[in-house]
Amino acid sequence: MPIIKPVYTAVATAPVATGGAVTTTVTPAVTRFFATITAGMIGATTTTVPAASFVDDADASVVALPTLAATDSANYYINGVIQQSSLFTLTTASLVINSVDITPGVPVVIEISDFSGTTSTITTQPTISAPTVTIIT
Repeated sequence: MPIIKPVYTAVATAPVATGGAVTTTVTPAVTRFFATITAGMIGATTTTVPAASFVDDADASVVALPTLAATDSANYYINGVIQQSSLFTLTTASLVINSVDITPGVPVVIEISDFSGTTSTITTQPTISAPTVTIIT
């Protein structure tokens, strides 16, 4: 005796989400460090600015430069002009510039923005509909 199997065809609608609201707050902490290039900083292939050559926004001497976290963004300026980040290496001990084409007396600025204070919260929960399934026989 043969086995008879029922065959069903069905269609469904996708669930729909409506009415949700997300609030994102971005509160960056920005620090800047200032130095002036001296002839002794310019080497054969790079220019190295020691951490002790920098002062911060309050004109206080810097002992060590910060370590960049994953949430940080850094900008580098030479003589007031923003530079490509690929031209610099920042360590706690120094800023190394991949160039020797710098004139002594030129100012260097490091600007670090810390975005670790960024938060997102759902302020209004979304309404999500259930899918509709229709069986066609």
